[in-house]
Amino acid sequence: MKKRIPWLAGLLCEQVLASPPQVVLNASPSRADRKLHGRFLHITDIHPDPYYVEGASQSSQCHRKESGEDDQRAGYYGAPFGSVKVLPFVLTQTCFCSICDSPWTLTNFTFEHLEEYWSSEIDFVIWTGDNVRHDEDREIPRKLDEIFAVNRAVAKKMEDVFLRKGIPVVPSLGNNDVWRKFLYLSLLWQISQESSLALTAHASGFYLDDPFVFLTFTTTEYFISSIWDAFIPSASKTSFRKGAYYAIEVIPNALAAISLSTMYFYHNNNAVRGCLFGDTSDPGNLQFDWLEEQLEMFRSRQMQVWVTGHVPPSEHHYYPECYYRYAELSLRYQDVILGSLFGHLNVDHFYFVEAADLDVSPEENRIPSHSFEGTIFETLMADFEALVKRSKDLNYDDYAVVSVSPSFRVFSYNISGLGSMTVGAVGEDEYFLLTKKDRASRWKHLPYRHGNDGNDNRQCMDAGYRDSWRCKLRPWRPDSHAPSRQNTLWTPLGYAQYYIPELDHEPKFKLEYLTFPISNLYIADEPVPLRNLPKSLREGGVTKSELAPYGLLDLTIRSWLDLACKLGKPREKKLRKQFKKYMYMGGKDI
Repeated sequence: MKKRIPWLAGLLCEQVLASPPQVVLNASPSRADRKLHGRFLHITDIHPDPYYVEGASQSSQCHRKESGEDDQRAGYYGAPFGSVKVLPFVLTQTCFCSICDSPWTLTNFTFEHLEEYWSSEIDFVIWTGDNVRHDEDREIPRKLDEIFAVNRAVAKKMEDVFLRKGIPVVPSLGNNDVWRKFLYLSLLWQISQESSLALTAHASGFYLDDPFVFLTFTTTEYFISSIWDAFIPSASKTSFRKGAYYAIEVIPNALAAISLSTMYFYHNNNAVRGCLFGDTSDPGNLQFDWLEEQLEMFRSRQMQVWVTGHVPPSEHHYYPECYYRYAELSLRYQDVILGSLFGHLNVDHFYFVEAADLDVSPEENRIPSHSFEGTIFETLMADFEALVKRSKDLNYDDYAVVSVSPSFRVFSYNISGLGSMTVGAVGEDEYFLLTKKDRASRWKHLPYRHGNDGNDNRQCMDAGYRDSWRCKLRPWRPDSHAPSRQNTLWTPLGYAQYYIPELDHEPKFKLEYLTFPISNLYIADEPVPLRNLPKSLREGGVTKSELAPYGLLDLTIRSWLDLACKLGKPREKKLRKQFKKYMYMGGKDI
């Protein structure tokens, strides 16, 4: 009998402790004397491909030179979008490309750029997964050792460029960072046949006869022990082992990031049960229970949170009941959550989680937000046009923002008023403590709103809805003065999006666009370091630029809704054209 992956059986036998419901998390590995900049980096979907071959055909995923092909060949730094006659689906770090992933030359170039221009300018890094090539080439199927080796190589770069300088890095597991579904089943069968292990035993609250949960369990054990160990604080490692989700205080006692394992919500994962109400052992429900506990704990400490992950939340990507739980928590903790940052789609856009998504009106009468009818751009414009029709009656309590990045961008956030400008001193800063005290006092007097006003008891008695999370909504207290609603301490102010317009032998990163008004670039705190702006924007006096089409004063929920309503007006043809160009980085619609 062949010998098969003995370390998996060993991992199964390890004792795993349940994560405490509420813990004061250790701060992420960082230096307390680091200067606070009020900026952070979001990077996603790096997809380096060790089999990429310069000069290869795009139709071979840039793995082989095929005769008779007239498409653009793979370049030294990548394969720009060409004439290949298939639907493009891959976005490398910097440009909307063909069906090819990134060569290591592009990955290395990107990290060299980030180290030189950004590693001394940011406070933390949000890294939302997919660090391995897509498994689309049947002649070179991905194997386990490749998945781990490439993840390890990318993690090493993150550690060298950021973590060694004391900058916290918050990674998330992408769908391409684990095995494919057919391997879940076959590998589990092999182990059960050859080791006679009792796979119905409990571990971390999960039944190990669930193939995806079992494999994620063993995969995360490997990640925690050898690849991501340096990134995860010790107090977070038990929850990470439980399912690859955890929280990090990126600024101790002030600002945290929660990294979700979206594979437990993802509708393409047939091994999970979809967060059904009452299914207390479903891994999606267990993660949402944990998320609720973390958000409640951070609220009690008057901290603010970024929620991050790989697959963005929507009724299109998540199991319906998983999406309802995500939407409900996003709205109930709107006062705690600054925003939600995701990747996966390789398309630059934003959209809203809405209270209306929790209605229990008949399905044929419901139009789910972000339902993906047509291209993503067409869907967004339809959603935004619907917002315009009810713009006079918009209730900001009813919305949360989801931001989807295609590559890397740098966010700026409000740190004005702080007297202490080192990371370690923020927790004792006088202004910060007064702000926390004011928020705690205000919270006590906020009125409750009982879940979603659209769901009455009669509707929820219907057999089709009474066991849905939509009929189990908890009361919440909207706070119009929260940092997600009003520009105050920790409020996100905007971001700068970068890309490489041409992948020639001397590529250069350039600013694609800004969300800020031009005038905000020259204030004392500098949302974007002047050296990282094009020459046309470095000197004061500039009042208008195509690089700053939105002019958003901040990234509060109101500002995002104002932009959506503006885009929702068909007469805004120029703005829509610019938005669409940024969505696809000049590529075709998907």
